[in-house]
Amino acid sequence: MTTAAVFDVEAGTGRRARWGRLAAPYLLVLPSALFVTLVFGWPIVSGLGDAFTDGGALTLTHWRRMVADQQFWPAVRNTLLLIAVIIPLQFAFAVGMALLLQARPRLSGLYFYIWVVPLAVSDLAAGLVWLSIFADRGYLNSFLDWFGVDLVEWLSYQNTNTMFLAVVVAEIWRATSLVLVIVVAGMQLVPRDYDEAAQVFGASFWQRMRHVVLPQLKPSLQVALILRTILALQTFAVAQALTGENFPLLVGKSYQWTVRLYDQPVGSAFATLLLAIATAFSIAYLWLLRPARGERGGGR
Repeated sequence: MTTAAVFDVEAGTGRRARWGRLAAPYLLVLPSALFVTLVFGWPIVSGLGDAFTDGGALTLTHWRRMVADQQFWPAVRNTLLLIAVIIPLQFAFAVGMALLLQARPRLSGLYFYIWVVPLAVSDLAAGLVWLSIFADRGYLNSFLDWFGVDLVEWLSYQNTNTMFLAVVVAEIWRATSLVLVIVVAGMQLVPRDYDEAAQVFGASFWQRMRHVVLPQLKPSLQVALILRTILALQTFAVAQALTGENFPLLVGKSYQWTVRLYDQPVGSAFATLLLAIATAFSIAYLWLLRPARGERGGGR
């Protein structure tokens, strides 16, 4: 074999090796990408098709019927109000409990396991547990009766404020543990040296939280916020068990139109609206909690 032929073979081998190195990451990701496309992408495309088409033609008829539903605007209000109230409270509780665990009090491991017990309880079971508490003859009214307090109809359709309070309390009890686990995991990655240095320079507790702890928790908070907001938009079983249809939510309306009224296109319109709201919140979280310039690349 001539020298030129040897060089050609070596050049071809080198090109194939470079292409192999470039293609290897994509080949490794390909199975996961196909799985995500089939499991998540196809249902989304199918739902969008149901929401925007009728007999193969584009239409907004299903959306007009959705907006014409008498409970549409109350459902939008209740859904957004739940997010506005539940998310801040859950994060305040989760961060507070995580800081308590970080201080390592006695039996701190036991506290953690007790706090995460609700993770093992299904949505419907949690709703039924709290139904036994807030029902007219439930545990709460029985407890108040000992003090001479008249019966309170917590879940009556006439008492929308107490219905909302019951759903909020049940959701906080059920899902705060999810936020707690993520925040605790994030705090394990915060170097103690930063906090100790801030204490040496006289920083107060709130200054250390604002300038040391929370900036280091941004990646964990992003994940927790996105997951918890998506789950809050899907609050269905708890609200259904406690209030039935007296406290309408968007996810409940989607279920009602799809399963009870046998109108899948309108149900898909509700689901598409929920997808749009979840996407908007996710983008907002990623933008608001994006790392500052000095925090990228290890602070360089």
